[in-house]
Amino acid sequence: MVRKLQVAISGLGRMGARHARHFLERTPRAELVAAFDPTPSAMAWAKQHLEPFGVKLYTDFDEMLKHPGLEAVVVAGITTEHAPQTIRAIQADKHVLCEKPLSTSLAICQDVLDAAKLKPQLKVLCGFSRRFDASYRNAFDQIDAGNIGRPAILRSQTCDKFRDDNYFVEYAKFSGGIFVDANVHDIDLAFWYFGQDSIVKSVVAAGTVSRTAGLEKYGDVDNGVGIVEFWGGKIAYFYSSRMMMAGQTDTTEIIGTHGKITVNANPANDLVEMHESTGIRREIAQTYYDRFEQAFVTESNEFTECILDGKKLPFKLSGAVQAVKIACALQESVRSGKKLNFDEHGVQLADERARL
Repeated sequence: MVRKLQVAISGLGRMGARHARHFLERTPRAELVAAFDPTPSAMAWAKQHLEPFGVKLYTDFDEMLKHPGLEAVVVAGITTEHAPQTIRAIQADKHVLCEKPLSTSLAICQDVLDAAKLKPQLKVLCGFSRRFDASYRNAFDQIDAGNIGRPAILRSQTCDKFRDDNYFVEYAKFSGGIFVDANVHDIDLAFWYFGQDSIVKSVVAAGTVSRTAGLEKYGDVDNGVGIVEFWGGKIAYFYSSRMMMAGQTDTTEIIGTHGKITVNANPANDLVEMHESTGIRREIAQTYYDRFEQAFVTESNEFTECILDGKKLPFKLSGAVQAVKIACALQESVRSGKKLNFDEHGVQLADERARL
C-alpha cells in the first residue's frame, strides 16, 4: 500500500476551502484527514464538502494538532493567525505550508523563521503561488539561462477586480495593507529574478484612495505604487490596485541588458477573441484564483513530494521574511510620505528608522 501524507487544513474561508479541495481531490499522494475552523458557517460548509469523505472536523486548533497520524498542516485562515498557528504546528512537529504573508509584522515573521530553525527536519514553506506557475517558472529559466543578459529592472503588479461592496475595507482591518497583502507576491518575484541575495537600498511609495472610501482609517489605499532600489544597480517598480474593472490583472516585466521578458502582458483566458460590432474583445481571469488555480494545485503536490521523498523545498522560508520587510517598508512610506534608506547590509538607517 502506497503511503500518503496525512494533511490538515487550518481555516476554511475562501482560500482554505480551496486548499482543502486541492488536497482532497487533486493531490494523489496526500490524504486530507482533518480540518479546523471556529466559525459556524465554515463548519457548515465542511460538514457538507469534507466530512462525508472522512475528514475529521475541529473547532479547536490545538486539538486538531493532536489528530492521530497527522504529519502536515496547511495554514490558510486570516492573516493575523498565520504566524501563531505556524509556530504552534512547528512546535508540534508538523510540516507546514503557510499562506502568504507569514505575518504583517517583520518581527513576528522572524519568530516563525526562528521556530523553523529549531526543527530543521521539518518542511516549512510560505505559499507564494507564482513560484509554482508555469509561465513564471519559464521566465525564471530564461533569465537563469542568460537569455536577456543581466536583469536590471522589474515592473510587476497585482491588481484585483473592483468590488462594489465593503470587502476591501473589512479586509484592511487585518491584511497589513495593500503592499503587504497584494504586492508581497511581486516583491517575492523581485528576489526570485534578481537573486535571493539582493539587498534593499531604498524604498519609496505613494498611494491614493480612488474608489474605496474607508480605507484611510486603516492607513491603506486602493491604488499603490512603490519603487525599490537594490544595491548593485537593480530597481523594482510595483503597482497594486483594488479597482480593475475588466478583471484580475497581474503582469510582470523583467528588463535585462540584452532583452526583456513579459508575463501576462496581454491577459486572456484562452485564444478566443470575440469580434463584435463594438470592437474586438477577449475574456480575462476575474479573480486571483482564476488566474493561478493550477499553480495552487502544483504547490500542494510539490509540497507533498518534498515531504514524502525528502526533497528540498523549491525556495527558502527566509525569502518570505525578506518580502515582508520590503512590503512593510512600502506601507510605511505610503503612510509617512517619506523615502526610507538602507545601508549595504540592508539595515534601515537609524535616523530614518520606522516601526515596521
